[in-house]
Amino acid sequence: MSYEMIAILMFLSMMVMLLTGKRVFGAIGAVAVIAALLLYGDGGGDFGFNATMKLLKWYPLLTLPLFIFMGFMLSESGIADDLYNMFHVWMGPLNGGLAIGTILLMVLISAMNGLSVAGMAIGATIAMPELLRRGYDKIMVTGVIQAGSSLGILVPPSVVLVLYGMIARQPVGKLWLAGAIPGLMMAALFIIYIVIRCRINPELGPAISQEELKKYSLKDKLKLLQAGIIPLFIFFSMTGLFLMGITSLVESSAVGAVAATLAAFFKGRLTKKVIEETTRKSLGVSCMFMWIILAALTFGAVFDGVGAVKAIEGFFIGELGLGPWEILILMQLSFIIMGTFLDDTAMLIIIAPLYIPLVKMLGFDLIWYGVLYTITCQIAYMTPPFGYNLFLMRAMAPPEVSIVDIYRSVIPFVAIMVLSLAIIMLFPQIALWLPNMFYAY
Repeated sequence: MSYEMIAILMFLSMMVMLLTGKRVFGAIGAVAVIAALLLYGDGGGDFGFNATMKLLKWYPLLTLPLFIFMGFMLSESGIADDLYNMFHVWMGPLNGGLAIGTILLMVLISAMNGLSVAGMAIGATIAMPELLRRGYDKIMVTGVIQAGSSLGILVPPSVVLVLYGMIARQPVGKLWLAGAIPGLMMAALFIIYIVIRCRINPELGPAISQEELKKYSLKDKLKLLQAGIIPLFIFFSMTGLFLMGITSLVESSAVGAVAATLAAFFKGRLTKKVIEETTRKSLGVSCMFMWIILAALTFGAVFDGVGAVKAIEGFFIGELGLGPWEILILMQLSFIIMGTFLDDTAMLIIIAPLYIPLVKMLGFDLIWYGVLYTITCQIAYMTPPFGYNLFLMRAMAPPEVSIVDIYRSVIPFVAIMVLSLAIIMLFPQIALWLPNMFYAY
C-alpha cells in the first residue's frame, strides 16, 4: 500500500471516529496509536511517549490554564454583570442600543477571557433575558449574542491563537496583535449593521423609556463607568505588560489570573463557592485541551512520517494544477465544512499536520494565515446545520426561541464574517501592520 493511501485511510478513519460522537482526543489518539503500531510495530509506541514528553516540555502551555482560570473567575464573580449594567444605562437610549452594548460587552469579555464559550454563557444568561424583556426581536438577540461571543477566539488574548502559535511555531505576541484590528473591525461591522437595521425598523430594538432613564442621575451614570475600569486594568496588566516586554507570555497569563482574583476580592465576591466553581471548571477545560494537544502531536508525527504533506501538495499543484490562492480558498471552505460538527480546537488539531506546512510551502505568511483560520472558525461555529455555537445557543436560550429562529438569526452576521474574511485576504496588511510595526522596534 502506498504512503498516500495510508495517509488517506488515516484521515478518513479519524473523520469516521469523530462522526460517531466519541471524545475528540480519543478519536484522534486512537487512530494515531493504531496506525503507528501497524506501521512501525513495537517502535510505534514511542510516538505517544515522545508526544507526551514534548507536551510536558512546552513551557507556554502553562498559559492555557491561567487564561481559562482568569475567564471563569471574572464570570463566576459577577464582574461581567457589572459591565452589562453599565452598557445598559449608557447605550439603552438608542434604538438597538442594548444590542450594541452587548457587542461591546463581548469585546471586553473577549479581551479578558480568550474563549467564545465564556462570552456565549455570559450573553445568554445576562444579556438575553434583559433584551427579550425589553421587547427586542428574539431573532436579532440570538444573532447578536452568537456573533459577539465568537469574537472571543480572535480578540487578544485569544486561547485559539495561543494554540495555533504552539502548533505552527509562531510567536503568540505577533498573533495576538494580528488578531486585534480584524477583531475590532468585525465588531464595528456588527454594530453598523445593528444601527442600520434598527433605524430602518425601530421595533427590532426599542430604546429604553424616558421614565426609566430618569431613575439614573448623571452622578449614577458616571459611577457606573467604574465597572469598565476593572476590565481595562486586567487587560493592561496582562496584555500591556507583555507587549511592552516587561513580562513573558506565561508571566502575563499569571498576572491576568492574579488580577482577576484580586478584582473579585476587592469587590467582596471571592467566596468559597466562586473559588470552587472557578477551579473545577478551569481544571476540566484545561485537561481537555491537554489531551487534545497530546493526541494531535501523536497524529501529526505519524501523519507527517508517511509523507502526507508532500502527497497533498503534489495532488493540489501537480494533478489539479491549482494556484496558491485557489488552494487557500479550498482550505478555508474545508474549515467551514468541518466546523459544522467540530469545535475550533479539534479543527486546528486535524488540519495542523496538513495545512500549516502546505501554507508555508505556498509562500503565505503564517501569522496572517492564523487570522484567516480563526475567522473561518468563527464562520464555521455559526454555520447551519451543525455549527457549534448554534447548539450552545439552543441549550441556553429560553423555550420561546426555536432552533429555526437560531438558524435565521446568524445569516446576516455570517455574511459580515465572510465579508471580513474576504477583506483580510485581499488586504493582508490589516492583520500584519500592527505586529510588523510593533516588532520592528
